[in-house]
Amino acid sequence: MKAIIAEKPSVAREIAQLLNANERKDGYLEGNAYCVTWALGHLVSLGMPEDHGIRGFDKASLPIFPDPFLVVPRTIKKQNQKGYQPDPSALKQLKIIQNVIKRCDSIIVATDAGREGELIFRYIYHYLQCNKPFERLWISSLTEKAIQDGFKKLQSGSAFDGLYDAAKARSEADWLVGINATQALSIAANQDVYSLGRVQTPTLALICKRFEDHQNFKQRKYFQIQLKHRKEYLDFTSQSTEQWEDKKQTEQILRSIEREGRATVEDVTVNTVKEQSPLLYDLTELQKEANRKLGLSADEVLQTAQSLYEKRFITYPRTGSKYIPEDLWAEIPELVRILNTTDQFKPAISTLKFGNFNKRMVNDLKVTDHHGLLFTTKIPSAITATEKAIYDMIAYRLMESLSEHCSKQVSHITIKVHHYDFSIKGSKILTKGWRAIKGVLSDHNNNVEEMLIDLPELKIGDELKISQTDLKEKTTQPPKLYSEADLLSAMENAGRSIKDKEQQKAISNIGIGTPATRASIIETLLSRNYIIRKSKALVPTEKGLKVYGLVKNQKIANVQMTAEWEMALDKIEKGELNSKQFITDIKDYTREITKELLSLSILQENIPQLKCPKCQQHNLIIKDKIVKCPDEQCNWIQFRNVCGVQLSLQQIISLINNRKTPLIKNMKAKNGKKFSAYLVLKDDHKTIFEFPDQ
Repeated sequence: MKAIIAEKPSVAREIAQLLNANERKDGYLEGNAYCVTWALGHLVSLGMPEDHGIRGFDKASLPIFPDPFLVVPRTIKKQNQKGYQPDPSALKQLKIIQNVIKRCDSIIVATDAGREGELIFRYIYHYLQCNKPFERLWISSLTEKAIQDGFKKLQSGSAFDGLYDAAKARSEADWLVGINATQALSIAANQDVYSLGRVQTPTLALICKRFEDHQNFKQRKYFQIQLKHRKEYLDFTSQSTEQWEDKKQTEQILRSIEREGRATVEDVTVNTVKEQSPLLYDLTELQKEANRKLGLSADEVLQTAQSLYEKRFITYPRTGSKYIPEDLWAEIPELVRILNTTDQFKPAISTLKFGNFNKRMVNDLKVTDHHGLLFTTKIPSAITATEKAIYDMIAYRLMESLSEHCSKQVSHITIKVHHYDFSIKGSKILTKGWRAIKGVLSDHNNNVEEMLIDLPELKIGDELKISQTDLKEKTTQPPKLYSEADLLSAMENAGRSIKDKEQQKAISNIGIGTPATRASIIETLLSRNYIIRKSKALVPTEKGLKVYGLVKNQKIANVQMTAEWEMALDKIEKGELNSKQFITDIKDYTREITKELLSLSILQENIPQLKCPKCQQHNLIIKDKIVKCPDEQCNWIQFRNVCGVQLSLQQIISLINNRKTPLIKNMKAKNGKKFSAYLVLKDDHKTIFEFPDQ
């Protein structure tokens, strides 16, 4: 009898069906000499400090270095109490897995084929103190063919020791940095809890730095002159290369140009530009594109793609590669043929050159754990609108990848009036190539009108009549706040921001986190109330900015160091670095940051001394979620989140000192409607809403 452990019930069912193990039991399926069971995500994880006998936040016990780390069943928060308790569903499933393993001679690991999937299984294996032999099922899709092929090529479990070592090192490093940094800063901040992390804090630093640069940007007005021309029945414009700050001076120049009435062509550059067809999506690229085009968050894209994968419509989504191996190339024509059965894709497919597909996506050396995202031979049915949108993106991207390059003729022309230079830019498509698939002939971030302007033939010395002049008033623009797509790019390319050229070369393609974890990092920052979504931008909260202010010059916020760690984890996975050495380095680093954070003198001058409105005896404690009197007899309390709006420090001061806040806007009622109101402190020390006069 063989035990098979999948990551989720849905995947276990697919495998069991294929193996004719269809007898349903409590928590597993059985038949044909197989027992197929499942984890429920991370059933087992690293224990908290209290599991290692350390309770509360104590300066004397920092830094905490468990040796060995304990693994414990998943915990959940106790209802109406402090602390955590084991999750009953996790305990039940662990018992089922233990019983299944006892009855079997060996194990087949069928958790997701990646770092986290490997960790999920190994932690369960070690927690149950199992020593039975195991093999690994490594597949990139859940189609019948992929699973069958995977079972024919089962690999020894030890072949994935490097992957487990990297996953375990990542897990322990996150624990060491996160737990110690969180406790150290919280102690320095007088027991106000601030969560820090190896990856979340550098990501927060990126968002806050961009926000501060945006806020501190000094806008500047400037002027440019635009000229209109017409030749060979074509209208086009030119723009002054110079920018003037003085409006009167610009108006004088404009008048002298109007008097002149004509311009002379000084320089003509015409280039043919080849735009290579895009490669397949990896997860990060899919998340960026779906955020820009569909407004979906990184986490929504991951959940949607995971759902499509589990329904067998697409290949494994948590991939960091945009390529496929040579042996998969033979299956690509069949995928195109399947798309051709759907009317929606027929116009796009008609532009492809069958028998002459572009093979740019094929590269064995650039395929990581999994190949680039593809759809499968299973035609989608019963899927949501969001799932369809993501499926369509993956389908169109394959067709674009198979198309030839797009060829453009790009013209840059310089003309002169008096001694002032003006620039004319034009572009025309020579062959549409991959851009014919969706008919989008210009990128989203380029101005289409500017990009696709057909110009008359111009040569040096030609004279152009000026038919109209315009004075354009413009302002310099601050750095754009991060959208989720921009943040994913910044996380992906964190190595590129490094000043040292040699170091930059070494880690240019290493980012913060991995494609599989970046969405959860953003969600963590949102759940900690460090950032919020404001329209399409990610903006730090008062709390997020406060944490950034405390740690921005500390090692914990260093983006470069996080990128270097990702490179180290990659080396552990490949067997090029010993994980023990990595953890030793992380411990040294943890000592440094703990010392740094404990020594921070967090002055409380920005937190005002406010007397409790009820007992008038004690100064209020102002925390992120509550404002309260420290006296348990008095017990006055005010929650800071009121109908979805976080009360600012200024609003709290006004409420206590003036017994009324300024008008609070955009609060949300239970029926979902937004409203504005004042918060008023009554004589009985309770707060009520006061609505402005209609």
